[in-house]
Amino acid sequence: FVSSLFLGVGKTTLIQKVTQALKSSGIPIDGFYTEEVREGGRRTGFDVVTLSGNRGPLSRVSSDSSTSRREYRVGQYVVDLVSFEQLVLPMLRNVNHGSDAEKKICVIDEIGKMELFSQAFIQAVRQTLTGSETVVLGTIPIPKGKPLDLVEEIRSRKDVKVFNVS
Repeated sequence: FVSSLFLGVGKTTLIQKVTQALKSSGIPIDGFYTEEVREGGRRTGFDVVTLSGNRGPLSRVSSDSSTSRREYRVGQYVVDLVSFEQLVLPMLRNVNHGSDAEKKICVIDEIGKMELFSQAFIQAVRQTLTGSETVVLGTIPIPKGKPLDLVEEIRSRKDVKVFNVS
C-alpha cells in the first residue's frame, strides 16, 4: 500500500504508472483509482475510474450546507455512494470469485473516508485481502485525527507493506 499525509503528492499517479507497466507486461490486473474533477481550475469533486474504463462520480462539492439523513459528506464533498458501489463492488466480486487459478493484482485507490461510508466496500476489501490468489496494490491515508478502522487494520497486517510517499 502507498500512504501519504498530504494531498497531491502523487499516490494516484504512482499507482497509474505501476498499473500501466503491469498491464503492458501481460499481468492480470483489475481495480480502480480515483481522479480529481476540475472545473475552471477548481477541484469540484472526484470520480472513480475502473481499469476496464468505466467512470462515475465518487463525490462532488455541495453548495448546500444542510445535511439530509441519507447524505454522506467529507468536508465540502457529498459522496455518491450508489455510483461508487455500482462501479467498484462488481469489480471486487469478480476479482474475489474469478475462476482462474493464476495470481491476480487488484488496484484499490483509495481506501479513505469517502469510500469507507460503504459497508459493502469494507467487506469486499477484507475479502480481497484474505484471498490467497490476489495481490492488492492500494493507497491509504495517514490518519489526521480519528483513525479509520479498516485503514489501521490494513496498516497492521503482517502481509502488508506500506510505502510512505512525500
